Amino acid sequence: MEPRQGPHHEGPRVSAAAGGDPASPSGVRLRTIALTGASSGIGAALAAELSGPGVRLALAGREAARLEEVAAACRGRGAVVETALVDVRDRPVLHAWLAAVDAAGEVDVLIANAGVSAGLGPKKVRERDEDVRRLVEVNLLGAIDTVSGLVEAMRARGRGQIVIVASVAGLRGYPAMPTYSATKAALIAYGEAIRGWLRPSGIAVTVVCPGFVTSPMSARHKGSKPFEMPADQAARIIARGIARKRAIVSFPFLLALGARLSRLLPAALSDRAFEPFAARIERDPRADVDGRE
Repeated sequence: MEPRQGPHHEGPRVSAAAGGDPASPSGVRLRTIALTGASSGIGAALAAELSGPGVRLALAGREAARLEEVAAACRGRGAVVETALVDVRDRPVLHAWLAAVDAAGEVDVLIANAGVSAGLGPKKVRERDEDVRRLVEVNLLGAIDTVSGLVEAMRARGRGQIVIVASVAGLRGYPAMPTYSATKAALIAYGEAIRGWLRPSGIAVTVVCPGFVTSPMSARHKGSKPFEMPADQAARIIARGIARKRAIVSFPFLLALGARLSRLLPAALSDRAFEPFAARIERDPRADVDGRE
């Protein structure tokens, strides 16, 4: 596990494919996509789905070996790929990486995907204080800091797209995951707010609200996971939404619809409707290494 990089670190450690220039061999400018949380789960699947000739991927994550595996798969699909070990909680390092990526080739699509999960403790005791802080720092502040690292450059150019990965749990909170649900709800509100701010500047904002997606995070969710889908299927849905510049991409349809409709019910009925979602969330082993993702 890599230690957290402090604010005085030289910067993120970056590796790139040989010949990883932002221009293709023919001299045509590559479409540049920057993606955080690319080591596994939705991030890894989305990186692969967005790969292809004419695409430059800048992938950030915390797990070096898995990140390089993702990069190799994307290069096999024809993309130019560079990777960096970045902790989204370290704003100076995060912003330095984003600035370097943008300087090498203007970022067309920025995807704030890094996220962690946690829930109630054994016998449904309250969440651990360190887990609450980690969730807020990674899921919420990390995403906001990712956006702030590039948004003014995009505004100056008058173009670009920002993608924020939230969750169906942000549409209606899951009782077993209070703080996780709160961070995702906050991301949805943040995405809605900046969409109105940035539209006149020519920047599209897409908020993604996935349901249960097969991943290491989902594997720690011990309970009902209705309509769970493979990560590659989720990535295809998200990629289509990005290509169409949809304001919100929520799926699977029935789960997202149910979450929205439950907010229209009386509170007692809404709470009863979510009783089948009772779950035990196994603690993320990465949280015990140094308190960091």
